[in-house]
Amino acid sequence: MLSLRPPQSFKRFSSLLQQRLYCSPTWCHQPNDFNYLNHLLSSQISSLQTLLQSHAFIITSGYSRNIFIASKLISLYASFHKPSCSTQLFDEIPQKDIFLWNSIIKAHFSNGEYSRTLDCYQWMRASEALPNHFTLPMIVASCAELELVNCGRSIHGLVSKLGIFSDNSAVGSSFVYMYSKCGVLEEAHGVFDEILFRDVVAWTALVIGCVQNGESKMGLECLREMNRIGGDGERPNFRTLEGGFQACGNLGDFLAGRCLHGLVVKTGMDYSQVVQSSLLSMYSKCGNPEEVHRSFCEVVKKDLISWTAMISAYLRMERATECFGMFWEMLVSGIYPDGIVISCMLSSFSNSMRVFEGKAFHGLIIRRGYILDQLVQNAFLSMYCKFGFLKLAEKLFGRVNEQNFEAWNLMVSGYRKMGLIMKCIELFREMQYLGIESDSNSLVSVISSCSQLGVTHLAQSIHCYIIKNLMDDNVSVNNSLIDMYGKSGNLIIARRIFCRGPRDIVTWNTLISSYNHCGDFVEALSLYDKMVLEDLKPNSATLVTVLSACSHLASLEEGEKVHNYINKGNLEFNLSIATALIDMYAKCGQLDKSREIFNSMHERDVITWNVIISGYGMHGDARSAIEIFQQMEESSSKPNGLTFLAVLSACAHAGLVKEGKYLFAKMQEYSVTPNLKHYACMVDLLGRSGNLQEAEALVLSMPISPDGGVWGTLLSSCKIHNEIEMGIRIAKHAITSDMENDGYYVMISNMYSSIGKWEEAEKTRGIMKERGVRKRTGWSAV
Repeated sequence: MLSLRPPQSFKRFSSLLQQRLYCSPTWCHQPNDFNYLNHLLSSQISSLQTLLQSHAFIITSGYSRNIFIASKLISLYASFHKPSCSTQLFDEIPQKDIFLWNSIIKAHFSNGEYSRTLDCYQWMRASEALPNHFTLPMIVASCAELELVNCGRSIHGLVSKLGIFSDNSAVGSSFVYMYSKCGVLEEAHGVFDEILFRDVVAWTALVIGCVQNGESKMGLECLREMNRIGGDGERPNFRTLEGGFQACGNLGDFLAGRCLHGLVVKTGMDYSQVVQSSLLSMYSKCGNPEEVHRSFCEVVKKDLISWTAMISAYLRMERATECFGMFWEMLVSGIYPDGIVISCMLSSFSNSMRVFEGKAFHGLIIRRGYILDQLVQNAFLSMYCKFGFLKLAEKLFGRVNEQNFEAWNLMVSGYRKMGLIMKCIELFREMQYLGIESDSNSLVSVISSCSQLGVTHLAQSIHCYIIKNLMDDNVSVNNSLIDMYGKSGNLIIARRIFCRGPRDIVTWNTLISSYNHCGDFVEALSLYDKMVLEDLKPNSATLVTVLSACSHLASLEEGEKVHNYINKGNLEFNLSIATALIDMYAKCGQLDKSREIFNSMHERDVITWNVIISGYGMHGDARSAIEIFQQMEESSSKPNGLTFLAVLSACAHAGLVKEGKYLFAKMQEYSVTPNLKHYACMVDLLGRSGNLQEAEALVLSMPISPDGGVWGTLLSSCKIHNEIEMGIRIAKHAITSDMENDGYYVMISNMYSSIGKWEEAEKTRGIMKERGVRKRTGWSAV
């Protein structure tokens, strides 16, 4: 057999390489010096190029398969964001120990490659190697980031079996974090209770886990307990305090936030940027601008994070002027704004509807060449959609690519807000064709658009899309579906979605409102009772809807129950609730109670005035209705079209012709243009009092074409006053305006019969048959 030997050229190249390396100042040591190699990899690697040179030297020195050296190289490649090189090196090592496995797992984990991290763990288990307390935190954290709770549970089982759980805080803390991140808070608490030696990491994982799962009160309790019993290694750090401040902000607990602030100052952690930003956020959520500003002033070195936190705080409190002032101060201080700050500013302008300032700020950004990244572009798109600037919004949208999913969703929602419901649906369809994923806001917008158009079949297909894409656990989406099905009269499916999906107060309100909309007021009240029994606190929208149901049923007993609940529950007695109570008591015949509530109100809007005027008109007390109208004129509220309709209707029912004429003429004074209903009221008023000629003259002088309702009102008056000739003339107008109304045909036929014109009467009946108009069957309530 021939033995294969390396060619001389390769030998010369290898020798040359070694000489080149050894002759340089960096490589002037013996190639077999293991300690030197270790020192070299520990301290002298400053760039990827240096690392590659070091690796080449190690290969030529024969140490490339040394597990210790290989582990260091794997870690170094990972630090330069080259985990693929780490994997290639790892694969070349024949004998792998736990130290080497941990190195490759860490290489992928530190670069955010969580799926690859779990793959490495699976290969490790396949090679019958067991994880240790260094491996497990990275593996469990990867499960958390990927929200693979079942995978995490299986690892939990292995850890319990190996017995390395209870006495190791790092492992226990990673499981607390994993279960919290996956939304299984009970299991996170269970794991925490099993940890024998808890450190600050374990406590912090629990506190932040509670806050992120909407249990802010529980998070604060955990923080208090930690501070009470904790030793030196269990004192809160800046991450723990960050979670505590977030909990205080979520709860709006200003006092607890102040106490926590005191602890921060006492422990000397008030210089941490994370803590300072958390303080600003907490005080802004608690609605305390003075403390926000004071905390900001205490920051010694104000960097971009500090300025961003302050601008965000003012944004949250809807203080656009202060936002803009802070932005200019930041520029003066020499801090260059990033995309987050610019998007905050744009949100501030759009929320406060400051159109001029928003457009001017756009010009400033372009002139100064500030960052126009995807975040800023989407903020511009959102702002112009809120301003209703369709052309500018579409121009900006035309520049985005298909990968910017947020922009597509923003545009769908924008079309809906601007009332362009057809464009909203068309763009949503295009998104589906291109495979662009929809978010909850765009789905809510398109479902609402379908509901408004009455295209239930299209909304049902969107419902199928929602189920298929597992988005039926989103509360906002479910609420829009319940509203859509409720408005279309399909209460069975609306109730089914309500029972199966997650609920919030809006969900209950939507279903109650749906029953109200469909006229099932009894079921609306029943659902409200169920809500109260489940210890859910109704808000003002709930109570207004329920009181409306009581009004339609004229159920004084149910209305008083709701009123008592408001008083006993110390609920906010706001303007809308007070108005709903006035309406309910008026429709239940309790005008004195309505007036009592009305008189007790310190603030009244035009709706409140209209309701009390309508209440008096409904019960025939036109004098009181006019008196209230006069009081309204003296107040800050100005009468609108509905106000005049209510007071004119009251005059018509009471026969107050003079007052009615005066009020009708007064409409011009308040720039209120009379509509068909106002004219019908005046015709009714004049007709009932026998002023038929004046009523007819008013109809003929109308600037808008009278409908069947106006002519029908005058026709009824003719019948009451036995004005047959005039009635026949008016009836012809009424039939022309509303050919489907059987009452007009019957009335004119009867009028012909009453004066002996039998042929004309028969002819009218014949016309009625020819047009397919059938006389509705009468029925008795006895």
